[in-house]
Amino acid sequence: MAFVYILFSNSANKFYIGHTESSIEERVKKHNSNHKGFTGKFNDWIIVYQEQFNNKKEALRREREIKNWKSRKKIIQLIKPPSSEV
Repeated sequence: MAFVYILFSNSANKFYIGHTESSIEERVKKHNSNHKGFTGKFNDWIIVYQEQFNNKKEALRREREIKNWKSRKKIIQLIKPPSSEV
């Protein structure tokens, strides 16, 4: 099992897109720890979106697809829950 996830940091006002074969919650803890790298600069990352895949190859393909969008608007559309029609 593998996952693609999108994190958001309010203090950075940025999204982070990643993948993992382990627990997403454990990955978020690592992202929020003091370490070198982009996510280590901030410690308020929260999970705003996730997708599950059968294997790492599929998850990596999807992660690259989302990263290649290079569009904050498309990411927001992806994570935004569908509006309910009344």
